[in-house]
Amino acid sequence: MEITFKLYATLSRYLPPEAKKHAVKITISAEDTAFSLLDKFNVPRESAHLVLLNGIYLDPDERNKPAFKEGDTLAIWPPVAGG
Repeated sequence: MEITFKLYATLSRYLPPEAKKHAVKITISAEDTAFSLLDKFNVPRESAHLVLLNGIYLDPDERNKPAFKEGDTLAIWPPVAGG
């Protein structure tokens, strides 16, 4: 199945060169999880602070469970610092 995989801020460097506007369409299996996709793109799991599946927050326990459907969007942000 195909989903949109988005990485923001400092994580965008892990996207392949063909990515546009922080996103890339990828083909995944029904067994894939948010964590398995992070691993495939070499994104350190501890850097994935905010993980949204179709705009809904995935807590760390949910990130290791298959949950994707055709056309989904997985968006990930690192921890944000500032003042």
